Amino acid sequence: MSLLVPLYVHPAEDPGAWHRLIAAADRTYAVVLNPASGPGTAPDPAFTAAARALRAAGARLLGYVDTDYGVRDRDRITEEMRRHQDWYGADGCFLDRVTAGPDGLAACRRLVRGLRRLGATTVVLNPGVHPAPGYTHLGDLTVTFEGHWSTYVSAFTRPAWIARQPPDRLCHLVYGVPEALVPLAVRTAHGRGAGVCGPVTGEPPNPWAGLSPALAGGDGAGG
Repeated sequence: MSLLVPLYVHPAEDPGAWHRLIAAADRTYAVVLNPASGPGTAPDPAFTAAARALRAAGARLLGYVDTDYGVRDRDRITEEMRRHQDWYGADGCFLDRVTAGPDGLAACRRLVRGLRRLGATTVVLNPGVHPAPGYTHLGDLTVTFEGHWSTYVSAFTRPAWIARQPPDRLCHLVYGVPEALVPLAVRTAHGRGAGVCGPVTGEPPNPWAGLSPALAGGDGAGG
């Protein structure tokens, strides 16, 4: 199993959540750092320390950057990526609220190319839904579902073309999973073609603070 963990709660507010994540670092695909809906305007010492501990534990670090569905200026996005690199040692970036329609594909391609030139070795796209064909070839990983377990169980569908994509390039982020059903959530994600997942028991606004003991400890989650 490979976990993508966007833990947005501040380390000083919930140090226990960060300690659990550091202990589970070897089970993660990457950890998303988000000090202030992005890197902020100055380094945050608590995040600097957390990033250092995660790197020492072997985690890949991704800086959170909001694209606002293609509205935000590309130069601002690349500047935020540079701050994540300089302040927290980020290996790459997690592009949130990415466009999903075919009309935004070319701009997204240019953005990803610019981030690669900046040194981003891993780029994750998060449209949160199945995008138009082409997006999954731009980044290293595409989040094609982000939502509550109840929605994942009752309303998940996927286009036929997505079934032909390599599982290690697709991710499902599912929150609100009952503790007893976390292993089932992992199996469900894999059965639906997502080689990377993030099923957690927590609820908004910071659901990934509820990293399940089954995931952190590896007792029965499978994968």
